[in-house]
Amino acid sequence: MNVEKLTVKKLSETVEEQIEKMISSGTFKPGEKLPSVRELCELFGVGRSAVRDAITTLKGKGIVNVKQGEGTFICEFDSAKLFSNVMLHPGLRDITELFQVRKILESGMAEMAALNRSEKHLRIMDDLLYAKTAAGWESDYQFHRTIALAAGNEILVELVKFISTTMKKVMMDFHRYIQNNSKIVDTIDVHHKEIYESIKSKQPREAKARMLAHLGYVEQLLKNDVLK
Repeated sequence: MNVEKLTVKKLSETVEEQIEKMISSGTFKPGEKLPSVRELCELFGVGRSAVRDAITTLKGKGIVNVKQGEGTFICEFDSAKLFSNVMLHPGLRDITELFQVRKILESGMAEMAALNRSEKHLRIMDDLLYAKTAAGWESDYQFHRTIALAAGNEILVELVKFISTTMKKVMMDFHRYIQNNSKIVDTIDVHHKEIYESIKSKQPREAKARMLAHLGYVEQLLKNDVLK
């Protein structure tokens, strides 16, 4: 008879799981300081070694940061950690793969934004596109970031932030390059306005299609002109 042996969970593992649950539920928030070891001992009814071992494990997972003489702090979410092996100075192959991700991610993001956007998000996009409150790469980044915010999903915002950081140098070079070609600048401006109008009028399918077309256009420009 094959019977799976039962294992007794260490106290430190139980403490670790409880702290992780409290972080997930929002009891302990990113950036906040955890209660002291003594307070955690009292909270969970365990000894100091169990708490210290749990904190050591959480630190190893990147969930907390121990500052000597200050205490233990909940780590802020860092999207870059999700993709630590991706080059920060991408070449043609990386651009292809990044745009594959962007097409999947941002087309769905535009679709969600058309359903969830608020008047505040529309005002920001309107100002960027018509009042020109930002220019070049910064304007492009703020526009796509606002669409992520309008979609109503914080993970999407972090992913857009990561991709923009990864592609920052290439995209800044791209915007410097297109400044000498008014036709390309105008085309991208039209694309952005079409995406915005689709989101504004709550047309999710149209917003998704226009975002896909826009990203495909920019990808080809990067491959054919900027990175050749």
